[in-house]
Amino acid sequence: MFERFTPEARQAVNHAMAEARRLAHQHTGTEHLLLALLADPDSGTAQALRGIDHAQAAAAIEAAVRRPCHGEELDADLLSTLGIDLDAVREKIEASFGPGSLDRAPFRTRRGALISGRHLTWTPKAKKALELSLREALALKSKEINTIHLLLGLFREGSGLAMRILVEHGLDTDAIAARLRANETP
Repeated sequence: MFERFTPEARQAVNHAMAEARRLAHQHTGTEHLLLALLADPDSGTAQALRGIDHAQAAAAIEAAVRRPCHGEELDADLLSTLGIDLDAVREKIEASFGPGSLDRAPFRTRRGALISGRHLTWTPKAKKALELSLREALALKSKEINTIHLLLGLFREGSGLAMRILVEHGLDTDAIAARLRANETP
């Protein structure tokens, strides 16, 4: 499938993986693809997404990912009753041992291979968005997959963090998709 990607689309996919690494995330998701598509404010995809820019999307992702999960809020509340501020502990650890010191350490696979986190796997929703970008290109009778098709694939996947962020920022993705498809039709 990647052989059909335009150079810009390949660059966006690579940029998405770089965004995931930069944010110290464990996987590359739809949100990272969104960041990649917003990276160049003059690009067709960024222009289509007027109403949100790269910085706003990054802040929304950070807020969504930082939301407490797996009882973290409960744990923080419990620790605070004992006089322990979990955020202060985190800050102290990072001040002493450096930024990212609380990131997950490399781990071994079942076969014993050490995974350092350099190669990030794609989430199922992000994989689906990439697959749907191919379908969008085919539906529009395009021989190549470009960044507009990647954006349409994100829209069509419809349930990833990228879509949640776009909807929260008031974007009408159906209207944007219709406009993009009309402009892409030969």
